[in-house]
Amino acid sequence: MNKTEAEAIIDTELAKYRPLTYEELSAMVDTPERSFETTGPSGATYHVDVYALWDAQPGGPVRLWVTADDGGWRAFLPLSKTFIKAPDGSFVGENSN
Repeated sequence: MNKTEAEAIIDTELAKYRPLTYEELSAMVDTPERSFETTGPSGATYHVDVYALWDAQPGGPVRLWVTADDGGWRAFLPLSKTFIKAPDGSFVGENSN
């Protein structure tokens, strides 16, 4: 798997969800994950999953988690990235600079 390509796919998917409000993200918790396949610039096919879950407790921050793998051994340990949005709309653990 091309790690750079997979990370770019993950980053693109995360960027779609970052503008959502806390309320929109929290409504996604406990719903089926969003799964799809996409083709990278190299022609490789990647399986992508998007999950929303409570980070610590219900009603608290929401973690949006995106994973990608190419169906090979990485399917057992896909690449992933996350962000966490607090109820006040801020991003947890990120500088506001």
